[in-house]
Amino acid sequence: MSIYVLIPAAGMGRRMGASVNKQYLPLGDRPVLSHTIALFDHHPSIDHIYVICPEAEMPLCQQQVIDPFGFSKVRPLVAGGAERQDSVRNGLQACQANDEDIVLIHDGARPLLSADLIDPVIASTQRLGAAIVGVPVKDTIKQVSNGLIDATPDRSGLWQAQTPQGFRYGLICEAHAKAQRQNYRGTDDASLIEWLGGPVAMLEGSYRNIKITTPEDLVLARAFLNSPGDNPA
Repeated sequence: MSIYVLIPAAGMGRRMGASVNKQYLPLGDRPVLSHTIALFDHHPSIDHIYVICPEAEMPLCQQQVIDPFGFSKVRPLVAGGAERQDSVRNGLQACQANDEDIVLIHDGARPLLSADLIDPVIASTQRLGAAIVGVPVKDTIKQVSNGLIDATPDRSGLWQAQTPQGFRYGLICEAHAKAQRQNYRGTDDASLIEWLGGPVAMLEGSYRNIKITTPEDLVLARAFLNSPGDNPA
């Protein structure tokens, strides 16, 4: 059995308001995306890494994110699609793995994942077929329409989904293929397995495992990087 990692990094990051896409912004001594790749490249359980980026940015990604850091497990870059789901499907096709191999899908803009979470996700995926990390919701959640509150869900059963999300290769390929045929769009890859009716394990992650989306997120990520706590790599 082999362990593959897909890192979608094809989003435009418009909410960041920067002159370059968020994955190329500096975080400490390297771009955000380089931190994310290093998490998996340094991990002994990982065999292959596929980074998915916009086709026009492939030379930039190779030169600024990959080449300077000597990554050994990164395979040829994969061109992204119109939406994240399309990009992941392109990455799955590039893998050409066996059905029982494991695929971890991790956002390129989540560079602060604790490496200690990777093996538990792999183990749960082997056992159940699909597993993700997340954290319990801390704030009260309001359901709103037209500027008015409709309901306040009980937050005791609500979790905020994160990545990595792990899947048996055959299962996630089946889910993506069916979603493409039926024009179904999920909010994340786990939602496609839920849509198929399959079980997905939830493992408790970390509140440090933020997705860098806004300028405020980048400030927080820099603070986390320089503070004691989970070692992201």
